[in-house]
Amino acid sequence: MKVTIVHNNEEKSKRVTEQLLILLEQKQIEVSETDPELVISVGGDGTLLSAFHRFNHRLDKVKFLGVHTGHLGFYTDWRDYELEELVSSFLMEQEKSISYPLLDVTIKFCDENPDRHFLALNESTIKRSNRTMVADVYIKDELFERFRGDGLSVSTPTGSTAYNKSVGGAVIHPSINAFQLAEIASLNNRVFRTLGSPMVIADSEWVSIDLRGGSDYLITVDQLNIYQENIDSIQYRIADERIHFASYKHMHFWHRVKDAFISED
Repeated sequence: MKVTIVHNNEEKSKRVTEQLLILLEQKQIEVSETDPELVISVGGDGTLLSAFHRFNHRLDKVKFLGVHTGHLGFYTDWRDYELEELVSSFLMEQEKSISYPLLDVTIKFCDENPDRHFLALNESTIKRSNRTMVADVYIKDELFERFRGDGLSVSTPTGSTAYNKSVGGAVIHPSINAFQLAEIASLNNRVFRTLGSPMVIADSEWVSIDLRGGSDYLITVDQLNIYQENIDSIQYRIADERIHFASYKHMHFWHRVKDAFISED
């Protein structure tokens, strides 16, 4: 097995990474920066998101595993004091993994610039910097509504606990292969109407957001901020690719939800 470690710049994460490297060397587990089979993130969920975007071109060859240096997150199964148990588990003959859906994001332009393509593990949002955003929302190429408001958030099932939840979206179990569209501060009155509720979109369908005028749109893909001019539309669908997590010890999704939002056992 070839392993690489991605960590944040916190001192605790650096110390944990040094300890982890020593344990990997003792167990004669190869560390490879270029073609790993297992990517270990040390830090929090944000660090794992960074690791995902660094290696998302190898999703068919690599599994991910998160070591959290604080509270357990939605993508991190191990704590910093469990390193010896973690490394010992690598020597077990265990090929099992759990996979989660990803969001396919395609940005199309008004001019001749080529489309830009991204994968999101959590969500993608569209906002306008200094005025009301106006956009036509199409589902499977059929106009559904004209949106006016602060923006739109499109999330994966695992990302449903992030920005999506804060704007009133539902929490979706990651075994459901679907994505969610939620409105951010929509205008609803006698003149302008939107559905006003989050929508769960099946993996056989897609959503296109046609932007109406202006060049001051901000598009996010997880923690990436994308500023582009002459954007015509953004298309969302469930990606063909999936992210795979090594399941040496994988926590039940609803346990994570309870731990994050209700109480810690």
